Amino acid sequence: MTIIQSVFLGIVQGLTEFLPVSSSGHLSILRNLFGIEADGGMLFDALLHLGTMVAIIMVFRKDLLRMAGEILCMGRDLVYNGRMFVHNIRERDARRYRKLVHNNYRRFVVMILVSAIPTAVIGYAAADLVQIAEVTLIAPGVCLILNSGLLLVADAVEAGKKVPKDITFTNAFLIGIAQGISVLPGLSRSGTTITACLMSGYDRRFAVKYSFIMSIPAVIGASLYEVFRMGADPVSFGQMAVYLTGAAAAGAAGYFSIRKMLGIVRKKKFKGFALYCLIIGIAAIVGHFLTR
Repeated sequence: MTIIQSVFLGIVQGLTEFLPVSSSGHLSILRNLFGIEADGGMLFDALLHLGTMVAIIMVFRKDLLRMAGEILCMGRDLVYNGRMFVHNIRERDARRYRKLVHNNYRRFVVMILVSAIPTAVIGYAAADLVQIAEVTLIAPGVCLILNSGLLLVADAVEAGKKVPKDITFTNAFLIGIAQGISVLPGLSRSGTTITACLMSGYDRRFAVKYSFIMSIPAVIGASLYEVFRMGADPVSFGQMAVYLTGAAAAGAAGYFSIRKMLGIVRKKKFKGFALYCLIIGIAAIVGHFLTR
């Protein structure tokens, strides 16, 4: 892969990661059409997602700083409760424990962790399937058509009112499943998870925030997994520099893309993206049979 190809794919990743049109589907189609190969397998994809994760951190930095602070406070309270447990047993006392989840941000943290569980399981189990699906045009084509249907559902769903205090463990778990399934090329991660959030009754603005922030542990986990696998499939220093340049391009493009997506969800303007995905999906399937 050349540096120009890396930057090009990085920009495509950044622009399509947060718009509901599937970044993985576009990357798969472009690679197949132009014969672009990455020696590190899924490592390049993981680095591109790390680039877009930086964009998420920049846009939602205030929420993330508050969540990080609450995680530390929850750890402190957990240690305190452990000490009180030992004290109560030893002294036969009944001192009260601190409530670990007592505000919206702490509940937000817990729900994100619950969502991460099915995402991690599905992502790990489907890793080989994703690699197979990426080398053909028909898989992303079919998934883009499915993605088109999901976007029409998102437009049709009535606005909900759920914020962190209203989210159930079931809601969080099902949305985590949706994120796990979206690893297939052609299914938009943001489109799939935002649709799942809206169908669960989330407030539209919170649905976007939840969708994007919940991707952070998934991206970190996928990246660590790829680093762990690098021992069997090493990448040269020069090629890694090319990959990182693409990741930087993805982050820059992603920052502007995520701002655009916030307005799209509030105004319920998914129909245009649904039509776009349908056209690209059909074109990819036709291209698969024409190039056989």
